[in-house]
Parts: sequence; C-alpha cells; structure tokens
Amino acid sequence: MKHLWLLFVLGLVAAAGASEDFIATAKVRHGEPGERAARFLVDNMPPHDRETLSTGFLADNLDLAFQARTNFPWARLVPEDLFLNDVLPYAVFDETREYWRGDLLAKSREIVKGATTATEAAQALNRQLFKLINVHYNTGRKRPNQSPSESMQSGKATCTGLSIILVDACRAVGIPARAVGTPLWTNERGNHTWTEIWDGDWHFTGADEPDPAGLDRGWFVGDAAQARADVPRFAIYATSWKRDGLGFPMVWAQGSQEVAAVNVTPRYAKSSAADVEGVHLGVRLWDRPLGKRLAAKVCVLDGVRRECALATTKAGTADLNDLPRFNLPPGTRGWLRFTLGDEIRERPFGPLARGESTVDAYWSELARVTPHLRALEAWLARPREQRPTNAPALQAALTQSEAARAVEWLAADRLASLALDRAAEMDARTITIGDKTLRWMSKTFGETPTNGRSLWISMHGGGNAPAAVNSQQWTNQIRLYEPAEGIYLAPRAPTDTWNMWHEGHIDPLFQRLIDDHVALRGVNPDKVYLMGYSAGGDGVWQLAPRMADRFAAAAMMAGHPNEASLLGLRDLPFALFMGGDDAAYNRNKIAAERAAELDHLAQADPGGYVHMSRIYEGLGHWMNHKDAEALPWMAGFVRNPWPTKIVWFQDDVLHQRFYWLQVVNPASVKEHQKVVAVLQDHTFRIDGDVPAGLSLRLSDRLLNLDQPVRVIVNGKKVFSGRVVRQPAVILASLEERTDPSSVATAVLRWK
Repeated sequence: MKHLWLLFVLGLVAAAGASEDFIATAKVRHGEPGERAARFLVDNMPPHDRETLSTGFLADNLDLAFQARTNFPWARLVPEDLFLNDVLPYAVFDETREYWRGDLLAKSREIVKGATTATEAAQALNRQLFKLINVHYNTGRKRPNQSPSESMQSGKATCTGLSIILVDACRAVGIPARAVGTPLWTNERGNHTWTEIWDGDWHFTGADEPDPAGLDRGWFVGDAAQARADVPRFAIYATSWKRDGLGFPMVWAQGSQEVAAVNVTPRYAKSSAADVEGVHLGVRLWDRPLGKRLAAKVCVLDGVRRECALATTKAGTADLNDLPRFNLPPGTRGWLRFTLGDEIRERPFGPLARGESTVDAYWSELARVTPHLRALEAWLARPREQRPTNAPALQAALTQSEAARAVEWLAADRLASLALDRAAEMDARTITIGDKTLRWMSKTFGETPTNGRSLWISMHGGGNAPAAVNSQQWTNQIRLYEPAEGIYLAPRAPTDTWNMWHEGHIDPLFQRLIDDHVALRGVNPDKVYLMGYSAGGDGVWQLAPRMADRFAAAAMMAGHPNEASLLGLRDLPFALFMGGDDAAYNRNKIAAERAAELDHLAQADPGGYVHMSRIYEGLGHWMNHKDAEALPWMAGFVRNPWPTKIVWFQDDVLHQRFYWLQVVNPASVKEHQKVVAVLQDHTFRIDGDVPAGLSLRLSDRLLNLDQPVRVIVNGKKVFSGRVVRQPAVILASLEERTDPSSVATAVLRWK
C-alpha cells in the first residue's frame, strides 16, 4: 500500500489511454508544436513508461519544457529536433521517474540569470548547482543510476548520478543536454559517464568537474582519445530519446536496450598520436576500491627508475578533478611510487599515449618496496660498469611478490641497456655475429595493441643459387604476406647454400633479431611467429622444433623437412602448406606423411602438437596465395613460455636451453638426445637421455615456489625440498635472452 501511495503522490499511476490523452492535451495547450512534441515523446518512450506514466506527469513535463524554450534566450535558438530529443525528455537513463523539472528550474534560474549563452549557463550550473544541493562524488551511493532526488537525499552520487543531475538541470533551463559515456576504457581501467551540452555544436564537461578554462576539457580526454568506434565495449555513446536501433550500454543493466544511443566515438578518438599534444598523467590514490582518497607523496619513476617528478595526491573533500598531473613524454612507461608515513608502495604505468589520462591507484593493492627491493634498487642506481656481480642484493632470498617486482625492474633495465647498445644495428637493419651477417626488410601493419606488437619472421626461398637469385627471392618475400597487425619482417639469408636457413649461425642471429625488436620496437615476446616459403619452408621444418620456446606459432610453406624431427613441436602450434602437385624432392608426399605424423603425435599426447595441414590439390610449388590462411590461424595463438610438459629433442644444431630445461655444460649435449619433462603436483618427472648437469629454470608462473618440489629422473628421486628466488637468477636469465616472459626467478640443480 505504501508503495502504491508513493506512486500516486508522484503522479505515476497510469490511466487507460494516457498516451493519447497526453497528445490531445499537448495540442490544446501548445498547438501543433505541442502535438508533435508529445507524439515524439510517446513514440520513443520505453514500453514500461507508456504503461505507467500518467497524462498529468507527461503534460507537466512538456509544459515546463516549452516554458523554458520561451523564457531563456539560448533556448529560443535551439532547432526543434534537438529540443525534442535533448530538452523535452523526462529521463536520461533508466533512473526512477520523478518530477524533477520544476524543482531544478527553481534552483537553476538564479544560477543562470547572468548568462547570455548556453555555454555560460551550463558552466555556471556545473560550478554552483552541486554545492547548492550538496551532492558530490562518492562511491557509497546506493546505485549508479540514481534520480536527482535520490542523490540529493544521500548527498552521494558517482559519475552517472552526477551526469543525470547536470543533464536534467540543463534541460530545465532549455539547454539541450545528454549523458555520454563508455562501458570500458581501452586500457580496461573501468567505465565513465560525463555530460554534453549543445551550443551550436556539442561540447563536453565532467559533471561536478568544472574546468576554469571552459568546456571540452577533462581528466578523461586522454582515455577518450583511445576509444574504438568499431569495438562496442571500447566505444563512446551519447544518450538519445529517438530510437534508431542502438542502445546505450549501461554497465548496471547489461544487455538492456531501454535507453537509445548514438555512437559519438569519432568526436573523441584521435586518428593519430599527433592529434593530441603531450602527455598529462593525473594520479589519484585511494585506500581501497570504493574507499576514500588518501594524501601521499607520489613520485614518478621512468623506465630505468630515475625520478622525474614529485607531487602530493589529494584527499578529503577535494574535487575529483583536483589531482596532481605530470607532463611526460609520449610513450613513457615506469612506476608511480607512493610514500605514506614510513611505508613505500608502487605500481607500474604506461606506455602513455598523447593527451590526458588518469591513474587510480589503490593503496591496498600496491606492491610494497621492501628492504630487499631497496637494496636491489640501490644496485641498479649505480652505473652499469660499477655494479658488482657478487653484490649481496643479488643473492637475497625473495618472496613471490618481491621476485615479480625484481623481474619488472631488471627487465626494464636490461631493455633500456639493449635499446642503447643495439640502436645502430636496428637502424641499419643489419646484425653481425662472427663472420655471418643478417639483413632484413620490414613492414608494419595495424595499430599497436596495448600488450605490444607481434613480430612475423618470414624466410625467403632460393637456396643453392647465385646471390642475385636469392636476393630476388628475398625481395619477393617482403611482398608475400600481410598480417592484420604486427611487424612483418623478411630477413636475407647470410649464405647462399642449400641449407641457408638451418645452419648453426641462424639460431643466435634470430635470437638477437627477436631481442632487438623486443627492446627497440615494442614487440611482445609472446607474439613472435615464424614462417617461410620453399627453402624458407625447409628452415621452418628445422628451426621451429629446435627454437620452439621462442615462437607463438610457425607455418611451413612448400618446404622439405630433410631429417628434421617433429618432436620439439609439442608446445608450438604448427601449420604446413603444400601444393598437391609439388613433386620435386617428393615434397608433396613427405608433407602428407608429416601431417599424418602430427595427427598421430596429437592423438597420443592430448593437449600437445596443435597443428593444421593443407595439401592443395592441383597446385604445384606456387600455391596462389592460398597459404595466406596461415596468418590469421597463427595470430590466434600466443606463446606459453611455461608449459607443464616439454619434449626436447636435440637437432644437429645443439641448444643448451629449452623452455624451463637448461644444461650448463655444453659438452653434455649430444645430437638426437630426447628428454621428456612433465610437471604435476609440484613433482618434475624427467625421462630419456638426460644430460649431466641438467637444471630447472623455475618461476611462479610455472608453479608456486613457496611449496617444496620433487625431481624424479628416470624413476630415481634426485631432489626434494624448497628452491630460492634470487635477483642473480633473474639477471642471468635476462642476459641469456631479453625475454621478460620467460625469465626464471630460481634455478634448481642436483648432483
């Protein structure tokens, strides 16, 4: 009964035929413009409103909207379509329906009395109204889509509730207004809602976040610049009363199409980094999610942990827009270090895009800077040539969280060092190791993903031929494929021999090629792909199994495997492509046999030997680009540097490291050694031709190192106990390969 009484008081009890009565009433009171307005409102209102809202409620809302259109100078200039869509509506989202227009008109009239334009009036409302009604940002509100009276009752609202108030207040004085927002920023940091007003064109502002410099400013500009119109969850939407098929993605009512919307992403997103000048990083510190803000010293450390800025975060009743901002170079990545009392905590950030963006840090989630980490930081602060390799800081036993931080710090330092040391060879696109030189051409495709570029190494054909022939094949290779995203790279074989892509010098050259692109081109080491055609395909057969731990996927086109084993492909997705009539050297027949062998290996080892095979009937050595289907297939995989099962088979080019297995003494490694290593329940079972001095490279990405482990070699227990995480292990791992994803934090050795 109480609920029904409340509905009655609010005027929301419907009468039969209320919609038609409302239209007729509007025509009587306001003529044909009133009839058009009423019919527009009814035709586009949510079905529930049509059933529940009374003629009185709708008529009073329309009367006050027309009154504002007459009384305020800016309102008389508003085109009818904008008046109908963005002034007349009685709601913004799906908030509780209530009589807000009269109350907000009474409160707002005095605020806007000195304004001469809609812009001046909207800015005045944003500066003064929230103080007048005592409503400010607070995550303690009951729900995000509160009506104005619900927010005023508690004095609390989040960005959505604040935007509803500002939109309604603007509409109350005849300013076209709408709520705008995104369901998710592209950095996946969360959603946000703000307000747009129309004054000859649409302009934006944060509700209860007035900027003294005027409209079209806000802490979210940099985030909005990264929006994606073609990705619904990363797009920006404005509310609309007119229904054209698109719904506003309300995060509190996922899947609802009740509120109409238009996609306005192009007004915010920038087509290129040059469209936004500089980087302005804002920082807020909270005690916990949905908690309160904290005042603390915040220091910005760059990628090599040099201090580059210092400020203090705001707390208490300070406006959300009142926060320290740091001007940084585009692309900056580093750490935000917060000091509260005697405790220091931090979190990483970046790389930063041009424009303005805000980081919300939560003290409860920040990583502590412990004494062990401070000692390591002091070691890193010294010039590289003055860092002792036997320093106590490198031998400390680390916790899991300390080890994760040490990996970040040491990897950043290693990448920065490599970027300096390798810049010349990257600019020259030439790497020389010993008497062998690798050159390459490359093209870049697509936008840079937030998790880094992919790298496609594509080996050309030719072989035992004059240098000019192989160089022509190299030129052909750079034009052969186009990934949707990534750096597509065609290297020139260092030699012109028949086995030019699987001689022993190729492995270290490719390792260096990958390291350079990780350090200087932003390549994600888990998104490196290998492919090759003809003689390049020969190379894929050989390199993919023996370097499987470096690639996310591999594809062989029209190549001959020779003696190469497939066993090392256990954890590397592999594709093979062959023309059915490509009979030279029995390539077609052998390819079919190897495809069947992969089928057998996959059946015998569930979860391993993921592969695809295509034998194109009627095609010869040239496959008419059909093999290009390899690229989207490969792009669907990212490398797992820590598989729980490994099959390591030594080719005639010997390796000392494969995933988490490593042999220190190269004399212990022999051709055709086969080792199968499996991790289950913190027990490693290693079987086969296990070389002397085999060790395990371990990380918490593979197993929890706080728990004891066992090692059983060919049925004999050789170790049982705990292993220790150490910075020295991390450092050695990075010096072997600049591959932050596969960094070991502990090494397990046994006699």
